[in-house]
Amino acid sequence: MIKTDWTREEISEIYHTPVLELIYKAATVHREFNDAQEVQVCTLLSVKTGGCPEDCAYCPQAARYHTDVKVHKLMEVEEVIGKALEAKEAGSTRFCMGAAWREVRDNRDFDKVLEMVKGVSTMGMEVCCTLGMLTHEQANKLKEAGLYAYNHNLDTSEEFYGDVITTRTYKDRLETLENVRGAKISVCSGGIIGMGEKEGDRIGMLHTLATLPEHPESVPVNALVPVEGTPLEDQEKVSVWEMVRMIATARIIMPKAMVRLSAGRVRMTLEEQALCFLAGANSIFAGDKLLTTPNPAYIQDKEMFQALNLRPREAYKNLARATVS
Repeated sequence: MIKTDWTREEISEIYHTPVLELIYKAATVHREFNDAQEVQVCTLLSVKTGGCPEDCAYCPQAARYHTDVKVHKLMEVEEVIGKALEAKEAGSTRFCMGAAWREVRDNRDFDKVLEMVKGVSTMGMEVCCTLGMLTHEQANKLKEAGLYAYNHNLDTSEEFYGDVITTRTYKDRLETLENVRGAKISVCSGGIIGMGEKEGDRIGMLHTLATLPEHPESVPVNALVPVEGTPLEDQEKVSVWEMVRMIATARIIMPKAMVRLSAGRVRMTLEEQALCFLAGANSIFAGDKLLTTPNPAYIQDKEMFQALNLRPREAYKNLARATVS
């Protein structure tokens, strides 16, 4: 049953279920709503890197932190199309373009991004962007260009949010999601664990996502990858059981969502990733980088798919083809 009126108490009870029982329940729900052998392969490319004015404590692209990330201006359209083609040939069916912006501005750079979206969408891939805050008009322009999905993570609970980011509000995040949904673009929104938050904050973030008017079609679950030079550089690694609890709970309360095993996968063994798939994860990011942090290589993922008998999910499965103007 799909419901959007979950209470925090209900979600907390699910989250705190004994872990093997939780995995079993999530695996059962997963099989009821999805093909458990099918995993979507996505590629995330940083089309404009570094120099961001935000102060997200986890992010090496923030201009105020001294990290190894070099600032690169927006890539050329032809180069991005070439990268998308490489990703498609390597098996990806979803191509996401990320720009280190606070918000989208109506300028030549945005016009270039619209050209990128048009180009990738003609290749038959689901095209996704993550560009920061977005107005309703800008969301409509992206939709007209052929954008299929937009990523804008909540990161954490509303209560803990101010400990991680002060340069924009939780309300700003929710408004962008509203603008995306209003333009009939698929919503991708999740968060990060391991930033010093409490379990209640993880439950709070899941509660916000699961009580939106419609569940996000895609929910990325990221484990913090601490980067030297950022305020969170000394955070301890998140355990696989914490990831499993998040993934399993997300699967039970948002049964039809693509639950994405996202950042932090590079530090997981094949067996740990298998547990996450068993708990209901059905999407990964492929390629050697996730924006600026390391990610498993394509060849490792190919071997994992063979070992676990997983199949890549086709683009636009069960959905109307995104409109390309």
